[in-house]
Amino acid sequence: MQLKKILGLLTVLLSASLYADEVTVIVKSIPVNTPEGTQIYIAGDFSGWNPGDVDYVLEPNDDGEPEIVLEGEGTISFKFTRGSWATVEGNENGGVIPNRSFTFCSADTLLVNILSWEDTGGSNSTAAENVIVMDNAFEMPQFGRTRRIWVYLPPEYETSEQHYPVLYMHDGQNLFDQATSFAGEWEVDETLNEIFEQGQPVPIVVGVDNGGVNRIDEYTPWANNQYGGGEGELYADFIVETLKPYIDEHYRTLPDREYTGVMGSSLGGLISFYIAHRHQDVFSKAGVLSPSFWFSDSVYTFASATGRNQPLKYYIMGGSNESSSLPGQMQAMEDTLLAIGFQEDEVEVVAVPGGQHNEALWRAQFGPAYEWLFIISSTVIPEVPHHGEIRIRHQGNRLWLEYDKNLPQSVFFLQLFNLSGQKVYSNQIDAGGAIHLPTHLKGFLVARLFGPDCLLTQKIRLP
Repeated sequence: MQLKKILGLLTVLLSASLYADEVTVIVKSIPVNTPEGTQIYIAGDFSGWNPGDVDYVLEPNDDGEPEIVLEGEGTISFKFTRGSWATVEGNENGGVIPNRSFTFCSADTLLVNILSWEDTGGSNSTAAENVIVMDNAFEMPQFGRTRRIWVYLPPEYETSEQHYPVLYMHDGQNLFDQATSFAGEWEVDETLNEIFEQGQPVPIVVGVDNGGVNRIDEYTPWANNQYGGGEGELYADFIVETLKPYIDEHYRTLPDREYTGVMGSSLGGLISFYIAHRHQDVFSKAGVLSPSFWFSDSVYTFASATGRNQPLKYYIMGGSNESSSLPGQMQAMEDTLLAIGFQEDEVEVVAVPGGQHNEALWRAQFGPAYEWLFIISSTVIPEVPHHGEIRIRHQGNRLWLEYDKNLPQSVFFLQLFNLSGQKVYSNQIDAGGAIHLPTHLKGFLVARLFGPDCLLTQKIRLP
């Protein structure tokens, strides 16, 4: 009987070894643009999501295929990287993919194909020819991390000796290329190239990829009880002390503050506001799109305590369908800025009817934000004094005059100019009437009105 028990125990142990919770993961194919000699890592909940853990490097098997044996139980989640989250695997277009998963005991071998790497994109890149990846692993000494950096160069950059303003932007993988975007790109390159073709100036744009799992930390200057965060000051230091000096040294920039702006959306809008307001000696323009002011009320006390130290323009935009609290938060920030000395023409607050919290809204609003921040302030049409209480008002392409009741009834002459000073429209308008403007007139324009005892110049924006 004792011998039977021993034999039974050995059988159990042998069965356990035969059916141990382990799986051999074999990568059958990798993207053709994978750098030669690269190491592939597997990162998951079993490794603390460390993208470069040396204990989880895949080694070549007898067929030369990257392979690793994992032990565990239950279901695991994971992705493949080349050692950092900037080099994580992507879908067939180089975009974000969901985490992979595997349940132990469901199979002893797992065969996978890596379709692309996010930093090299897929086969359907939409980035314009004048967009480059400056560095796939630019050092961030403030964090001990690296990051991919994109640079948009004006179309005539290579054939001119001109120096350019610079716009720094966040969530770089979403700005220029559908293949690397999370949910659609902003089309910053296409928009600026079109503005350039219309005869308007365009800047150098520097796009910084977000840090993936570190995005909340880097884009928030203050901690949130639910979401954490609070490394925004270090991220601001990276932009100001590390990235900007490098860009100014290696590209033909106009480095002074009046030619330097920052822009982002959501948490990127929050950090854009913080960076510009904290570093008013470095930035004169901030695009604050769909800002996450909700993350911490400290943003208002910070704004008040810092005050207005330099002329600074804010373009604060939000969609009506983003959240019920956003309009009030934008209004509170506008009130805060005006209370500490900012002028009304320095703060543009835009509410977009029907706008949702997504790339479609930010894509549509990038052009107007850029034009208001960079072009309209440098229009060649000078402001002129006027007499009488009269203003130009419009809704859609319908334009009319708002005037003092004591103003004599008369006919006025209206001229519209683009921001390069070219006249694009002229007509006459009765004091009590309205005109319908041609539908091809869009964006920022300068209106000049002539009439008895009245000479008015006013900037307007058509949808």
